Amino acid sequence: MTTATTHDTHHEEHRRGLMRWITTTNHKDIGTLYLLLSLLMFMVGGAMAMVIRAELFEPGLQFVEPQFFNSMTTMHALIMIFGAVMPAFVGLANWLIPMMIGAPDMALPRLNNWSFWILPFAFTILLSTLFMDGGAPAGGWTMYPPLVMQTGNAFPFLIFAVHLMGISSIMGAINVIVTIVNMRAPGMTMMKMPLFVWTWLITAYLLIATMPVLAGAVTMLLTDRFFDTSFFNAAGGGDPVMYQHIFWFFGHPEVYILILPAFGIVSQIIPTFSRKPLFGYSSMVYATASIAFLSFIVWAHHMFTVGMPLTGELFFMYATMLIAVPTGVKVFNWVSTMWRGAMTFETPMLFALGFVVMFTIGGFSGLMLAMAPVDFQYHDTYFVVAHFHYVLVTGAVFAIMGATYFWLPKWTGHMYNEKLGKLHFWLSTISVNVLFFPQHFLGLAGMPRRIPDYSVQFAGFNEISSIGGFAFGLTQLLFVYIVFKTIAGGEKATDQVWEGAYGLEWTLSSPPPYHSFSIAPDVK
Repeated sequence: MTTATTHDTHHEEHRRGLMRWITTTNHKDIGTLYLLLSLLMFMVGGAMAMVIRAELFEPGLQFVEPQFFNSMTTMHALIMIFGAVMPAFVGLANWLIPMMIGAPDMALPRLNNWSFWILPFAFTILLSTLFMDGGAPAGGWTMYPPLVMQTGNAFPFLIFAVHLMGISSIMGAINVIVTIVNMRAPGMTMMKMPLFVWTWLITAYLLIATMPVLAGAVTMLLTDRFFDTSFFNAAGGGDPVMYQHIFWFFGHPEVYILILPAFGIVSQIIPTFSRKPLFGYSSMVYATASIAFLSFIVWAHHMFTVGMPLTGELFFMYATMLIAVPTGVKVFNWVSTMWRGAMTFETPMLFALGFVVMFTIGGFSGLMLAMAPVDFQYHDTYFVVAHFHYVLVTGAVFAIMGATYFWLPKWTGHMYNEKLGKLHFWLSTISVNVLFFPQHFLGLAGMPRRIPDYSVQFAGFNEISSIGGFAFGLTQLLFVYIVFKTIAGGEKATDQVWEGAYGLEWTLSSPPPYHSFSIAPDVK
C-alpha cells in the first residue's frame, strides 16, 4: 500500500471518528458530550470567579474596571447555571436513564443530538460578547431592566444565547419524559424506578413549564429595546417590577431544576455504600413532587423589598417555609438509610456525605432568607451569595462530582485513582468552606453583592474568602486530571466495582421486594 493510500485511510478514519461524534444518536455518546461540555464550561465559569475573587481580595480597585467586574458576575452565573450544572445533569440523564429503566436508548435520538449541538453555539455567542463594543452583559444573571438595556451591542446576543439554551433544555426535557413514560422495561413500574429517574422526570416537567416563561420575559426585554414597546418601561406606562415577577416565576423553579437531580444522585450513592435499601422510597418520591409543586408558588420571596402588600409578603413567607418540610424529609431519609448500615467511605460516598451536611447549611440559611422581616436586612447582601453557593456548589456541584466518581468505572471500564479522589474531596471541602462561610458574616454586616470595591471593615473576611476561592479553583484542576487519567486508562474496573456493593446499586436504590431486607451481603 502506498503512503498516499495509507494517508487517505487515516484521513477517512479520522473523518469517520469526527462525524461519529457530530452525528451520533447514541445516548451514551451524547451523555459523554454533555459531560465534557459541562466540564469545559465549569473551568471557564471558574476562571471568571477567580477574576471576581482577585478583585475583592482587598478594598480599592485593583485589576478590572467596575463595568468588567459586573460583566464577570453576570457571565459567571449564566455559564455556571446553563453551561456547567444543567448540561452535567442532562449528560447524566442521557447516560443513566435508559440503562436504569431497561430502555435501548432515549426515545427521540435525533432530537437528542440536536439539543446537545445547540449548546456549543449558544455559549460561543454568549462568550463572544466579551469582545464587543460596550463590553459583555453586566445586568446580573437576572437581566433586570433598565440596567440590562445599557449593555450596548452585547444585549441582543445575550438574549439570543438565552433563547438557544432554553430551546435545548426544553427538547432535552421532552426526551426525558417520553423515554421514562413510554420505554420502561416490562415490570418496571413507576414506583420501582430508581430515584435518579424519578427526580429527572419531575425536573423535566419543571423545565417544560418554566423555560417558555423565561423566553417570554427576555423577548419582552428585546422588544422594549428595539421595537419601542413599554412592557417594563415606566415612562411608557410599563412596570419594571413586572419583569421581576415574570423572571422569578421562572427563576425559582429553576433553582430546583438545579438541585432535584442532585437529590436523585445522592439517593443512589448513599444506599450503595451503606449496603442498605433506601429508607422511605415512596416518601422520597412524594417529597420530590411536593418540592416541585411548591417551587411555583414562592417566587416573590426574591422580591420582598419591592414594596408588595403585607398579605403578599405573608403568603410568600409561609409558602417558602413550607418547602423546608419535604426537603427535611429527604435529609432524614438519607440519614436513616445510613443508620446502622455497613458503611464504607469511598470517594462517591464522601461527596454524598459532604452534600448532605453542606446542602443542609444552605437550606438553613434559605429558611432565614424566607422570613420577610429579616430579609430586608439580608436582601442583596453577601449573605444571599453564601446561601445559594452552599446550595449550588456544595449541593449540585458536589453531587455531580460524586456521580462522576460513582459511575466513571461503569462508563470507561477503568477505575479512577481512589487516593487522588479522596484528596480532591478533602481539598474541595476545606477550601469551599473557607471560600463561602465568611460570606455569611459579610452579608450580616451589610456588605452588598455585585460590587468591585467595598468599605475597609469588610477587608478581613474578603481576604479569607478569596484565599479559599483560589484554593478551590486550583483543586478542580486535580479533578480534571483524575477524570482524564481514568478515561485514558486507569486500572481495569471489574464486574464487582465497589467490592460487591456495585451489584447492589440497582437493588438498593429502588424499593426492595417484600420481606427481603436481607438482600445486602454479609460485609466483613
